[in-house]
Amino acid sequence: MTTTNTVWTGIDDVSLPPGSHVCAFYRGAAARDLLLTAYFGAGLSAGDKCICIVDSPDTASQLELLPSRAELSPLSAEPPLPRTGAPGLPGRQLDVHLPESTYLAGGRFATTEMLTFWSENLVKAEVEGYSFCRLAGEMTWALRDMPGVENLAGYESELNRVTSGSAAIVLCLYDLDQFSGEVVVNIVKTHPQVLVQGILVENPYYVGPDEFLSSALG
Repeated sequence: MTTTNTVWTGIDDVSLPPGSHVCAFYRGAAARDLLLTAYFGAGLSAGDKCICIVDSPDTASQLELLPSRAELSPLSAEPPLPRTGAPGLPGRQLDVHLPESTYLAGGRFATTEMLTFWSENLVKAEVEGYSFCRLAGEMTWALRDMPGVENLAGYESELNRVTSGSAAIVLCLYDLDQFSGEVVVNIVKTHPQVLVQGILVENPYYVGPDEFLSSALG
C-alpha cells in the first residue's frame, strides 16, 4: 500500500512519490471511470484532499457518490492510514469540476489561469489542514475548437513547476481513441512518468519545462 516515500494510487500496485506528474493513457469511458474511481477512492480513504476535473457530467456525478473518510462504514474494507489527522476538516474532501468552470472558463483556455487554479487549491488544502492532495484532469476538453487549446503541451510542461516538490500527485488522463499520435508524442515529452494499463513507466523521453518551451519557441 503506502510507504514512507510513496503513496499508493489505488490503481493496481502503482505507488508514486509526492510531486509526481503522470500521463495516464486509457481507451474509452469505462476505462476512464475505473481509473478515476480507484484513484480517488483510495485518496478519500486515506484522508487526502481530492480535486478532479472531468469532461463528463455523468462521471462527475459518479465521483460525487464516493464516500469521504468520515463517511466510511466500519464494515468497509480497511483503508490506508489517514495522512490528515481526525476527520471533519473544514471544506469538502472531494471537489469535482467540469472544464467549463476550469480549463475553459470564459470560453477559452489560458495556461496561466489554470496553473494559478492548481497552485491556489494546493495552498487552500494546506490551510484547511490536509497534508496531502491528489489531483486529476481529463484532457478531452482540448479537442474542442476553442481559443488557447493549441497551448496544451506547453501547459502540461509548465505544470511540472507547480507539482514538483509538492505534497501532491497528479494524473492527466488521455484517451488514446481520441487524441492523434502527433499530440500524444508531444504530451509524453511533458510528463516524467507514463501510466498504461496499470503499468507505470519512468519516461525516458521526458523533457523539462525550460528545454521543452525553448524548443517550442525555436
